[in-house]
Amino acid sequence: MSAQNFQTPTDTVVIGMGDTGLSCIEYFTARGIPVSIIDTRKEPPKLAEFKTQYPTVAVYTGGFPKEVLAKAKLVLLSPGIPKDHPDLMSTVSPKAEIIGDIELLARNITAPVISITGSNGKSTVTTLVGEMAKEAGCRVGIGGNIGVPALSLLSPETELYVLELSSFQLETTYSLHSKAATVLNLCPDHLDRYANLEEYKNAKLRIYEHCDQIIFNRDDPILPEKPNDSVQFLSFGLDKPEANQYGLIQSEELWLARGEERLLPTGECRIFGRHNMANALAALALGESVGLPLDKMLSAIKCFKGLAHRCEWVRELRGVQWFNDSKGTNVGATIAALQGLGSHIPGKWVLIAGGLGKNADFRPLVSPIQQYCRAVVLLGTSASELFELLHSTVPCFLVKDMEEAVQTASLQASPGDGVLLSPACASYDMFRHFEERGDVFKAMVRDLL
Repeated sequence: MSAQNFQTPTDTVVIGMGDTGLSCIEYFTARGIPVSIIDTRKEPPKLAEFKTQYPTVAVYTGGFPKEVLAKAKLVLLSPGIPKDHPDLMSTVSPKAEIIGDIELLARNITAPVISITGSNGKSTVTTLVGEMAKEAGCRVGIGGNIGVPALSLLSPETELYVLELSSFQLETTYSLHSKAATVLNLCPDHLDRYANLEEYKNAKLRIYEHCDQIIFNRDDPILPEKPNDSVQFLSFGLDKPEANQYGLIQSEELWLARGEERLLPTGECRIFGRHNMANALAALALGESVGLPLDKMLSAIKCFKGLAHRCEWVRELRGVQWFNDSKGTNVGATIAALQGLGSHIPGKWVLIAGGLGKNADFRPLVSPIQQYCRAVVLLGTSASELFELLHSTVPCFLVKDMEEAVQTASLQASPGDGVLLSPACASYDMFRHFEERGDVFKAMVRDLL
């Protein structure tokens, strides 16, 4: 462990030199508040740049320095570090307050907040709600766990904050007052951090504390239907909705609907799959909760093309459709992609899956793969485990890298089929992040002849 410069430890300490930590440092230094920063890595990637930009900030690397944390009164913790980390607990003062960047934001804003979490779809819904607000002429800050760190959104001119929040961020958030909040869905994820699904669920449900209106997914079998009977609620789902709720109505075509009111034919949406219809319905419910005009919200939906790496169409080649769902980093996301896109092609899917499994239970993949897939191509550290589970269900192919995966998938797909990269796993065993994985996949698909 080493101090990278020689300043006196401060009452305020930031842990983590990622984007969130840097936004915290910017917040404190802009207000003239002395602050130190700790990173458990010996050589964080942004260390040299940081020391140049913040020469007066004390920097400690390689662990949790007791001489710093024992004197700290306020600790800003990176979402990537559990607040009950044993090395942190053994060094930090028991009198210190441990919070995250979202809690710090909550203490500094008066504009209404829409808060969004869930195992899957939260980035899509956050972005879509932000587009709805922009369409309505609202000065909106969009970020949190997606794009811009939450503290970097802080502005007296902001009229609405739309925040994507991870379970990790919610662990250190206590006073966030949301005008509307949602847990979009829940499936087992991050079980390398949480002891079980119940612990993960409880972290997600923290988003409903202090909120005015709950938006819940009535189709989700794991989430409580009405988490808090004393709070107003709206629901969304893929069935025909009851009065004043959001859902789908089937007539001569399929419609997004509120009660009996048909709002928009799904064929006019530019995002694919039933899971994305659920995302659009959730966004409508959230927007209604803060008074966004319906016509502006529907206009935003019609223009919204979705996000990169989320069931993103790449190309058609010799009658085969190629889709990039690299953001499918857990089992539930891959199931949603297969079910959502299942009827989008006349043939079958060739699925590319595998990566860092995060102690996931892959067994729920068997049924949708059997229903929708012609073959599965497997790579990464979980490839052998997935092969043992799936090879008696569909033909499975083990490959060493993404290039071989794309080539193998191309050979297995027939005209009318689709190829879907939806790994059901994190990317860190082979790539820096899911974006790099998706970009490599897209580049290789576009190079196919």
